[in-house]
Amino acid sequence: MFRILTSAVIVAVAAAAPVRAEDWALKMFDAQKHDFGKVARGAKCEYHFKFRNPYVEQVHVASVRSSCGCTTPTISKQSLETYDEASIVARFNTDQFLGQRSATLTVTIDKPFYAEVQLQVSGYIRSDVILSPTGIDFGSIDVGQASERTIDVSYAGRADWRITDVRSGSEYLEGEVTELSRGGGQVRYQLHVTLKPGAPSGYLKEQILLQTTDARAPELPVDVEGKIAAALTVNPALFLGVVQPGQKVTKMITVMSKKPFKITGVSSTDSSLTFQAPEKAAVVHRVPVVFTAPTQPGNVNYKITIATDLGKDVIGEVTAYAQITAPQAQAQLGQ
Repeated sequence: MFRILTSAVIVAVAAAAPVRAEDWALKMFDAQKHDFGKVARGAKCEYHFKFRNPYVEQVHVASVRSSCGCTTPTISKQSLETYDEASIVARFNTDQFLGQRSATLTVTIDKPFYAEVQLQVSGYIRSDVILSPTGIDFGSIDVGQASERTIDVSYAGRADWRITDVRSGSEYLEGEVTELSRGGGQVRYQLHVTLKPGAPSGYLKEQILLQTTDARAPELPVDVEGKIAAALTVNPALFLGVVQPGQKVTKMITVMSKKPFKITGVSSTDSSLTFQAPEKAAVVHRVPVVFTAPTQPGNVNYKITIATDLGKDVIGEVTAYAQITAPQAQAQLGQ
């Protein structure tokens, strides 16, 4: 369900409780704090503060700044239409700093109204452990494929330091370590990570945890990332708009694959939607969706299913959303 954000709403909130006037912006974020924990020097450490626009108005993120050079923030997408998702990506600069570090990331939003959201990050960068390369990156692989990567773990300190176990929070990731050398206060291991073929499509952002004999920092996290490309991708959500009963609107669905394909059928859970599927094979298809709004006001959503000649198991799905509003309510929007 989405919300209609109007200037009247913001003014009313501000008048009642000025310190809470930016609650509408805070509600877009899944989290406002993240602790990286104790990490190796030079390790690749990133956290994505995800946010989503649940409002009718477009949301625009003007900038993001950090209170400390230990963290570099970036914006994955600045302009968000209704139901669009994006992230503030916080990169912990483990190659430039050591010890306990923290930063406040201030996100400035200038549309539809001005607001600032503060995000907190912290962590401890160790000086005795180095990862090479800085993390596990599988790159882009096709769904259903397995992949393997290795990383070296170097430790300088106690002669009896050991990695005792490898743990993963994902059933599709498996890791094991091999000791390469030990002596002169130096210990080297090789971490071998396998991505199993059953992993679902989408962006992979996980961690492998190395269990060590260090009582002060028994776990050493290793970031794992990659992109598992689906055989067929469809734009994730379709906002049909705020419409009056009986009104017709036309929107587009984008369907893509790595090789040319035909769309053999498009169906929906409701007859309010009609489609015109392209006849020729292509790598990218734009499918027109004609929506005729039902007579009853309220929020509606429908599931659209797209069949292709890539195989009976290769289908696309997308959810379409709309708000049906009475004529008088439609006239008041934006006041």
